[in-house]
Amino acid sequence: MTEGLPMAVPAPGLPARVRIHEVGARDGLQNEKTVVPTALKAEFVHRLADAGLTTIEATSFVHPKWVPQLADAEELFPQLADLDGVALPVLVPNERGLDRALALGARRIAVFGSATESFARANLNRTVDESLAMFAPVVARAREEKVHVRGYLSMCFGDPWEGPVPVRQVVRVAKALMDLGCDELSLGDTIGVATPGHVQALLAQLDEEGVPTDAIGVHFHDTYGQALSNTLAALQLGVTTVDASAGGLGGCPYAKSATGNLATEDLVWMLDGLGVETGVDLGRLTATSVWLAERLGRPSPSRTVRALSHKE
Repeated sequence: MTEGLPMAVPAPGLPARVRIHEVGARDGLQNEKTVVPTALKAEFVHRLADAGLTTIEATSFVHPKWVPQLADAEELFPQLADLDGVALPVLVPNERGLDRALALGARRIAVFGSATESFARANLNRTVDESLAMFAPVVARAREEKVHVRGYLSMCFGDPWEGPVPVRQVVRVAKALMDLGCDELSLGDTIGVATPGHVQALLAQLDEEGVPTDAIGVHFHDTYGQALSNTLAALQLGVTTVDASAGGLGGCPYAKSATGNLATEDLVWMLDGLGVETGVDLGRLTATSVWLAERLGRPSPSRTVRALSHKE
């Protein structure tokens, strides 16, 4: 074994390559209690790109009142213009957000829906169907502009108010999002309660209902330590896009014990060990998360970051 890398022992039935959709700069930093300086965010994204990540969610064009941590979207996005060959998706909540993103030349956007009524009310102050109606003109205009659209679907496995979420309920909303014209769908385990059988049941049902696996990404939280096992279960059914957050940045405000997003380093360690290509340099990525953790004033929650950084 090379120092800092697992021994690669491929397992049958897995994709040859996985695209990591890095969410640390947006989903991670928006959960910080204090506002991170724009220059630091820009350097973080550049370091992530230097580590080999090719899809890095940059920011959100939501109203600054709701997410003050990302109020500098107009200032930040132009500072990333030199990142050739790197996709820089941005979250847009509505048409106004889309206007702001398009004005800066964004070519990939995401809308953020919910599989449950409770979270749709809490997060968007709308019903599920009202939120889909709000997204419809956003997606339509984006497609007219030939902009790639990702649909996030939160609470796909469990909801803090409603409990377990029936698979058929998730499939209905997932299909509705795709029918609007989304190019890609990210299934979110927002409170981290999914287990592998549940993951595979949902993916199988989506496939039966005409939502192709190659259009699906998975977004797991590690609240109960299940994020990697759930990811492997998804890969076994053909998923090739996995959301993760460098250093495990990002909390989960709906579960007290939550450890936040799946850490990108933990994901890369597993995929390297399985012989699955990602294009990511684990050493550079770990160094980036150590660098950011020092500036945020706390250690990274990623087990891989802790293990590799303690070897130095």
